[in-house]
Amino acid sequence: MNKKNSWQRVCIKHVCESIIDCVNKTAPTVDYPTPYKMIRTTNVKDGWINLSVVKYVTEEVYKKWTRRAKPEKGDVILTREAPLGEVGMLRVNDTIFLGQRLIQYRANPKKLDNRFLLYAFQSNDLQGQIKSFGSGATVEHMRVPDCEKLTLLTPPLPTQKKIAGILSAYDDLIENNTRRIKILEEMAQTLYHEWFVKFRFPGHEHTKMVDSELGLIPEGWEVKKLGNIAQEIRRSIQPDAIDPQTPYLGLEHLPRKSIALFEWGNAGQVQSTKLIFKKGEILFGKIRPYFHKVGVAPINGICSSDTIVIQAKDYKYFSITLCCVSSEDFVNYATQTSQGTKMPRANWDVLIKYQIMILPSPLLEQFNEFIQNIVNKIHNLIFKNRNLRQTRDLLLPKLISGEIDVEQLEITTEDIAA
Repeated sequence: MNKKNSWQRVCIKHVCESIIDCVNKTAPTVDYPTPYKMIRTTNVKDGWINLSVVKYVTEEVYKKWTRRAKPEKGDVILTREAPLGEVGMLRVNDTIFLGQRLIQYRANPKKLDNRFLLYAFQSNDLQGQIKSFGSGATVEHMRVPDCEKLTLLTPPLPTQKKIAGILSAYDDLIENNTRRIKILEEMAQTLYHEWFVKFRFPGHEHTKMVDSELGLIPEGWEVKKLGNIAQEIRRSIQPDAIDPQTPYLGLEHLPRKSIALFEWGNAGQVQSTKLIFKKGEILFGKIRPYFHKVGVAPINGICSSDTIVIQAKDYKYFSITLCCVSSEDFVNYATQTSQGTKMPRANWDVLIKYQIMILPSPLLEQFNEFIQNIVNKIHNLIFKNRNLRQTRDLLLPKLISGEIDVEQLEITTEDIAA
């Protein structure tokens, strides 16, 4: 056991330089990118702040909304409503500000390691306190004054740093793998653009361009409809008819503008009719298709009936199908042809009419192999990250509570990576 007599329970406001509430009204946003980003509760999850989908504002609005404090790299952000108790740490120096229902904690470096604070917020101790402060008949929320009343069990600063260092080693590996996945996705998108938009494929210098329904295309290429090479697969099932631990992928699990599906629940958490999908099939979120939720299943499981399960009719068409349905042009087409006002839905019977170019062999096989290899590498990294998270989550409560004596623990980044 750790030397718990050196650990002290302290009020969070006594070990933080500042605890700042957001401006409690909605900032006016603009519909074009600017350097000034607003984060919302949806950006904060599992210790991270995801800046891939943000709202933008003008410099004037940014200055007004950060007049009390500007968020900085290393600050810990807590959601106090919708949902209550999610936490993340700013890991970049972007010019961001807090949207509603967020609290910013800046640790006093002489008393508290900011990474230790991040992990302490994820522990049962602080999560229990946060839930106990939560109130509200419909939406659970935490009052701003209560955000300063939280207490945490803290060891001496050197011990805090060592605990945080161990847990951060896992997060650093997860972040590195996530960056690798992003690079792989960009490689696939670049290849698709080079071959199918710029027509810079192997041997293009000696290929004649000919007329087609889509304009000039390389000689030997064909124009087909998506329905000629891909099909929707509908295998309906009731969740209680399968193992409750069967992976479940809801629309909430599908990230925007990424084919990498990191998260899923299980069949025991759902009730209504779902669809069966198999590893390697493409999942397309058909509700509000402009959210651009398209991914490749890394596992077998079930998914929401508001998902279109897409399968290439022949293995050689997998990569073209994937690159097509995950492209901006196709998502725009799905959006423009969707039906419904409040909850527009894409219709597969309409999507199959989308025109697509098909390469001749052996270019088709070459392209398919390249993209398939990328998807396989992405899936391997997904499972590496899941294993890293699982191990970190097992260690976190034991380290934060002092159950594991870090002075006797010998662990390196190399050990974790292995």
